[in-house]
Amino acid sequence: MKERSKPHKAYENLNFLHSADARTIRILAEYYEPLYRFRKYGIRNTIVIFGSARSTDSQSTQLHLEKNNKNNQYKLRLAGYHDAAVDLAKRLTAWAIDKDSGKQRYFICSGGGPGMMEAANKGAHLAGGQSIGLNISLPMEQYPNRYISEELNFEFHYFFIRKFWFMYLAKALVIFPGGFGTMDELMECLTLIQTKKLQKKLPVVIYGTEFWNEIINFDALVKWGTICEEDLNLIHFSDDVADAFEYLINNMGY
Repeated sequence: MKERSKPHKAYENLNFLHSADARTIRILAEYYEPLYRFRKYGIRNTIVIFGSARSTDSQSTQLHLEKNNKNNQYKLRLAGYHDAAVDLAKRLTAWAIDKDSGKQRYFICSGGGPGMMEAANKGAHLAGGQSIGLNISLPMEQYPNRYISEELNFEFHYFFIRKFWFMYLAKALVIFPGGFGTMDELMECLTLIQTKKLQKKLPVVIYGTEFWNEIINFDALVKWGTICEEDLNLIHFSDDVADAFEYLINNMGY
């Protein structure tokens, strides 16, 4: 009789782990594996930066437009916000690194992909600090950018677990111009703060009033009575990197 091969142990059976029956195990893995790494590398405080995956820096944008004989002022304005994200992340990271011990108190955390996310990680890299990328598997656009610290580069399948990790360690949020994903994160975060589901001080900077005032009429939400006027105090609007930086460092917890 032919000798039977050993069956896989349950936790080594990839067919099972990728099945619907193992969904709860996969969800738990996306909670515990990042928790393990955050503890290992001493990550306790993050500054989360959201924004479009489709932006590029001003120089690259200008070259692309010239090459294709286009004059798209909106792309150039978006590129300006991209440059601001690099600058702000760089300033925040330089401020977060203790000059005596070299230890980093706060870590820039992005969605891990291109665009404004890459700008955030790039700024941290230029300042000589570590930064986090919470990447998500998507059909298009989303791939880990090259500026994420290798040991803090994550890949998620479940949006809600990724959102948990955005908020759990966050000590501040900065929202740059973006699309559906950015607005989703913005509104969910504001809802958690408004309903006091977050038991911590969490300053929120919305960067780029020209963009956001055209996209969302916050005053109309007050006028129609769907939010209170005091709810607008949850947000600090900014168009200047120095202003955003000062507001954040003066309002963050630790």
